Amino acid sequence: MSLPAEYVERVYAGVLGKLIGVYLGRPFEQWPHEVILEQLGEIDYYVHEKLGVPLIVTDDDISGTFTFLRALPDYGNSRDVTAAQIGHTWLNYLIEEKTHLWWGGMGNSTEHTAYLRLKSGVEAPASGSMELNGKVVAEQIGSQIFIDGWAMVAPGDPDLAVELAGRAATVSHDGEAKYGAQVIAAMESLAFVESNIDKLIDSALTYIPENSAVATMIREIREWHAQEPDWYKARLLLHESYGYHIYGGNCHMVPNHGLIILSLLYGDDDFQKSLRIVNTAGWDTDCNSGNLGCLLGIKNGLAALDVGPDWRGPVADRMYLPAADGGRVITDALAESYHIVNIGRALEGEEALSPKNGARFHFSLPGSVQGFQVEDTVESRGTATVTNVALDAPEDSRGLSIDYARLTTGRVARVSTPTFIPSKELGDYFSQRGYKLLASPTIYSGQIIRARVTAAAGNEETANVRLYVRHYDEQDELALLGDNVTEISAGTGVDLEWKLPDTGGYPIASIGVEISGEGGTSGTVVLDYLDWHGTPEIVLDRPYERDFSRRTRGAGPVMWQHAWVDGTDSNNKQIWPDTYRLLQNHGRGLLMQGTREWIDYQVTTRMTPHMLRTGGIGVRVQGMRSYYALLCDTDRFSLVRTHEGQDTVLAETGPGWVLGQEYEFIVKVEGDHLTALVDGQVILEATDPEARFAGGGIALIAEEGRLGCDHVAVGPIN
Repeated sequence: MSLPAEYVERVYAGVLGKLIGVYLGRPFEQWPHEVILEQLGEIDYYVHEKLGVPLIVTDDDISGTFTFLRALPDYGNSRDVTAAQIGHTWLNYLIEEKTHLWWGGMGNSTEHTAYLRLKSGVEAPASGSMELNGKVVAEQIGSQIFIDGWAMVAPGDPDLAVELAGRAATVSHDGEAKYGAQVIAAMESLAFVESNIDKLIDSALTYIPENSAVATMIREIREWHAQEPDWYKARLLLHESYGYHIYGGNCHMVPNHGLIILSLLYGDDDFQKSLRIVNTAGWDTDCNSGNLGCLLGIKNGLAALDVGPDWRGPVADRMYLPAADGGRVITDALAESYHIVNIGRALEGEEALSPKNGARFHFSLPGSVQGFQVEDTVESRGTATVTNVALDAPEDSRGLSIDYARLTTGRVARVSTPTFIPSKELGDYFSQRGYKLLASPTIYSGQIIRARVTAAAGNEETANVRLYVRHYDEQDELALLGDNVTEISAGTGVDLEWKLPDTGGYPIASIGVEISGEGGTSGTVVLDYLDWHGTPEIVLDRPYERDFSRRTRGAGPVMWQHAWVDGTDSNNKQIWPDTYRLLQNHGRGLLMQGTREWIDYQVTTRMTPHMLRTGGIGVRVQGMRSYYALLCDTDRFSLVRTHEGQDTVLAETGPGWVLGQEYEFIVKVEGDHLTALVDGQVILEATDPEARFAGGGIALIAEEGRLGCDHVAVGPIN
């Protein structure tokens, strides 16, 4: 079938609706209805500041929704993607006990139970079945909270959406949990082409058993709505008939699904009213609010989000997707919307969309700012505002307008977007809560930044602009590094290009545009796009000398260490003399850094194997179970392709390494060809006939034992 009109914009509205709903409900998740009313009142707007928590958070509702969907592109965007393949996607992107899930233990957390089943070799759908896990565990809410993406890749095609959602749900859930997820998927898919809420519900009910608890409950809620105008009284009926005292476990699907339907019906098709009801009602507020926000965003488009309070401004498109693919953790709603749209287009045999030649930041939909905000520093605070505007050319193009005022010595306008964990304090906060923010930077020294900036025709003075970044330093403070200033006259534009200098191994936290002037300069410039490309030129050694006069040997900055996504049992960062000491108790662990945009490069390391079964270097790493690697043991050196956790040997030679001896390893990857050097000598070369991995970061790899590493460098092939 053909894709519906406004597909891209409707997906973007759905993604934003999901984020807004989650961010709105997250601070008081699982609070009872009565406590919410007593302490917060009706939930009309964000309450995070009242509770002293961030607005933009790591959360399973967001991470699972947008990460598990990657099963489709990872498996060729096939309509026939299987539950087993989606399960392998879990194992590839999840880092055990650290990302995505509530790691509450076998038989307690449904998703953790399913993960342990998958890890032990039980394929989906058996991994989520009630035969293995029991009815109560299998019917918790998780399948529903992860489901929106499967609907958005099947716009106007509820048959496909329900089928995909069913396969995805059964990785971890079964029974009523599967049915509830399929109802949401059917409604969201149909919402691209149908605006009547009753018709959405009618259609969705045809996909699940008529005698299921979910279907029975939906019919009752519709009867209550027809007879009782007060949603408070309807909520009480829902609580009495389908509450947690009836449906047990930690967070059952049935009562929470009921709140979504109730709020949809009583919300009168109004975004704020619907989210007010679903959040004030209690139970799993962020999950229910996220699903409902997504549905209403899809159905009513961006215009629905602009009615009432400013939902979008505080969010500024920002989102985090902590996963083993560390270079895509710091992302934004517009970027993820295009990922979804291009999956949907691929399923229909259509070519991918790539606005402004694939620029990372292109601002192509109304209101999009892609995380760009005015920098909150003494020099910049209050100097500017940012808005999305239509451009004169090319037709239908948009950009980011930066309106600046009263710039002078000591007052500059800086507008930037995150490229890594925004602050040490925020990183510490997420480390202490259930969902850690594991991330790699998205940009590195040696890469080339390109941008186009245009000065408004009405400017009375020239605009002085430059590109800049903020990177962490030896105090874990954010240091400023900028390019040379370029003058732009009113009505003209300039293409900026800057090769990022060496930051000494410290990660880059943000990137942006700085505007300066003298004597109270005011005006407007428009950022058309901003992008970067090229092979990084980085040395990732410890970027400071240890001070042994301190009582704590590990005293020093930590953000350079956090740039590594830790998929090991223990990456002990504080043991001398190793810069990196990998300790892996069971199986294979990876310490990863880099992005999918790293294509052809070489990585050089100095490694010392200790008591260790296998170790080595991964290249073009795309997760915990997808990469090329040079693997070493005492018998042999091997170049391998690892997919679904299985190694395919591309070339090998013996004997292997000697435990306790230091080696210099170099792995080069160019096209589909791999070359491995040990202590300056080429020992292996291989070509991957499948050419499976087109790009990806690097990893230090340890399997069952201890591996020390004192030097890591990435750069162009020489």
